[in-house]
Formats: sequence, structure tokens, C-alpha cells
Amino acid sequence: MIGQNKRYKTFLEMLKNQDGKSPALVFEDAGEIKSLTYGEFIKEILHTPICKSAHSVGIVCENNLKTILNIFAYANAKKQIVLLNSMDHTDLLRTQIQAADIDFLVGRKDIISELSPSLVKSSNVKGKGNILFFTSGTTMNNKAVVLTEGSLCASAYNGGACLPLKKDDTLLSILPLSHVFGFVCSLLWGFSFGAKVALGRGLRHLLTDGAYFQATIIPLVPQMAAFMAVNKTFNKELRMILIGAGPCPKSILDLIKANHIRVSFGYGLTETSSGVALSIGEEPEAMTICPDDRIQIASDGEILISSSTCMMKGYYKKPEETRKTIIDGYLHTGDLGRIDEKGLLHITGRKKDVLLLSDGTKIFCPQYESELLPLLPKSDFAIALIENQVQLFIKTEMKQEEVDGKIQNFNLSKPRSQRISKINFVEDALPRTQTGKIKRWALK
Repeated sequence: MIGQNKRYKTFLEMLKNQDGKSPALVFEDAGEIKSLTYGEFIKEILHTPICKSAHSVGIVCENNLKTILNIFAYANAKKQIVLLNSMDHTDLLRTQIQAADIDFLVGRKDIISELSPSLVKSSNVKGKGNILFFTSGTTMNNKAVVLTEGSLCASAYNGGACLPLKKDDTLLSILPLSHVFGFVCSLLWGFSFGAKVALGRGLRHLLTDGAYFQATIIPLVPQMAAFMAVNKTFNKELRMILIGAGPCPKSILDLIKANHIRVSFGYGLTETSSGVALSIGEEPEAMTICPDDRIQIASDGEILISSSTCMMKGYYKKPEETRKTIIDGYLHTGDLGRIDEKGLLHITGRKKDVLLLSDGTKIFCPQYESELLPLLPKSDFAIALIENQVQLFIKTEMKQEEVDGKIQNFNLSKPRSQRISKINFVEDALPRTQTGKIKRWALK
């Protein structure tokens, strides 16, 4: 039945199962809102030209119709495709082109022209139908994760089993499609229920796109949610916000709830094709485990995940890294968590967000930074451990002496080894992943 949650093996199968006359995509074109029905969308995919001689196709992603048509057309042709972020620095994109054996590029002409000299001349790709996403982790060496249409469709099914959509919902797509959270939750989630997906007009329209497209569902990263909440820009049609890729302060959640909007948290990884658990009750951070996933908590609190349908095939051309990550069928996530008496998953932190001091004590960075938050309003800051000293990196409009005074008072509440020993004032925004996580290694 149309609109029900179903399992699909390919993107085209998912689209063909929907009402061909219902709107699939809405977008702005030349100042006007235009749309494609599911039937028209399928025809556009099948008529999108592809390079038949290409083996590994890099798609430089933007949030537009052309990008989506290219992704679905090349996936339907069973080419290996690699989703690249158009906002990333060209040096990083060149490295990713080499790492993923990309021999053909599609996307914006100016970007393609600059990157074309980096293409692999003799690609030896054997994995037909692979879909590669680069991890957006907080470590220096992000890796290409090998997924498939089947694993991504299974992830959409998993999410839909916990949070079903209505056929008349409008899902606003403003997250990067080169990130698995954006691809699954702001695209496939809507298509799997025959809902309408509205393609956002870019970050400069973040505060107005909800009203412009009359969105009922918006997936967001915490920074986006906070920005919209503080500026009070939620449109009257909006009924639910799905937040993923990191923790969100309670103050922001309260602002959202004050608008009678449901908030759900999602937890997932690139390696699991996105969603693993979603909150469906009153407590946003108490998450129901998705039906195709099994979770264990290791003795040190690390979350271990097993899945028969959503798990990655491995890290591209990194078998040793894969073996270190998937042990006895369980993915070692690097995240810390617990399962409560109701069987709900709670995320408590990240192994890499724990600073281990020389005296054996530990600092959990998110908690430490949340204590600093009210002292440093409207500032971009983070802590890092450098030469066994806790140091603060901050971009702020506050005066230096004001920051110094607040940190001196803050230090009085901490043991000597956990006090901030140095304040580094920086002019540029702190280095973050595309989902907003701080790159602590880059601070060093």
C-alpha cells in the first residue's frame, strides 16, 4: 500500500512504489516554486546522461535537482559512486579523489575544471554498485565507507519504522547530501513514504525556507536547530524536527518545544548507513533501537552495533582498518552510552571527547564545555589537551580581559589538573566537521 513503510533494495524500486502522480520534489527555479511528480522524477532519472566508460564516479554534491538525478542515475547504472562535498577545500577533495579511485567527475563546472587533473588515470574498481561516503569524524584521517543502495534503503526503512511520515508531509532537505545523515534523513526518508521533499535554497535561506516551502518535517544538525530556535523562525506548518550528528543543549530543546513542535533525536554512523536509534517518546535523548540493529554496551561503556542490513561493506581499500572496527560482527563505534531498564539507548559521550590527564583523571569535553557556555555567550570555543595542559581556543567579540576574568573564576571550581592553563584567541571559526563536531586534532 502506498505510504506504508516498506523494505526496498534500490532507489528506483522505492520511487516506483509510490503514487506516480504525487509530488516527489519541489524546488525553486528562476524565482518560482516548481515540482516533479514521482512519475516525472523517474523519467528524469532514466533520461539523465551518464558516462558509461567511467568506473568510479565522483559526484560533487549540492542541494539541487541535478545532483540528485546524477546520484540516482549512476546508482541505477551500478557504477561505483563517491559523494563529495562541494563546500570542502579543493586540497581535501583531491585527496579523496585519489583515495576513492575516482576517474570521472560530475558537478559544477568550475569545481570539476579545478579537480580534473587529480583524476585517477587507470581506475581498478571492482565493486560495482558501491556508494562511498567519507566519514566526517573528528580525527585527521577520514575514510571512505562502502555502502550500497540496499543498505541505505534499509536505513530509511529502519528510521520509518520508528518515525513514520505521512504522504502529505513536506520534508525540507537542507543538510549536505554528501553526508549519510543528510542523504538518508532529508531525502530517502521522505521518498520511502511517498512524501514530498523540498530542496532548500542554501544556507543563506536557512531561516526562511521552512515558511517558503511550508515544511512539516525538518532534519537538522544541532547548530542549525539552535540558530533557528534563537531566531524564532519556525513556520506554522512545522510539526517535527529530527536532530542528529551531535548533542543539543536543553535550553534549545525547550525553545523548540515552546512552539509545540515535536523533537526527535537520531543516532547513527556513516558505517551503519545512518540511523541506528531514534527517540519516539517524550524524552528526546532516550532512543528506541531500530528494528534491524542490535546493540551491546562494552565493559568500558563503548556502544557496539551489529546489523544484517545496514552495516558497511568496509572501509574502501582499508581491510586492516575494517578488521579493527568490526570485531566478531560488531562495529566498535567509539561512542559511549548506556541502555536503560526500558531498553532505550542513551548516548553519554565520545571516547575521543575524553581528555586523559597525567594524574589519571579524565575530562569529558562536552560536559566541561557546557559549563563554560553561559560564561562565554555568542563565542565559538573548545578545549583541547596540549602538552598535558587544558587549553581553551576561542573566537569571540568579548574583550580579552573579560574572558581572562571569567576563566580565572571558572578555574577556582576545578581541581588544579583540570584548570584551563592557556587561552588561545583566534580570528577564524574553529575547525569543525560538516555536521558541526569539533576537530580537536586540528586545534593542536
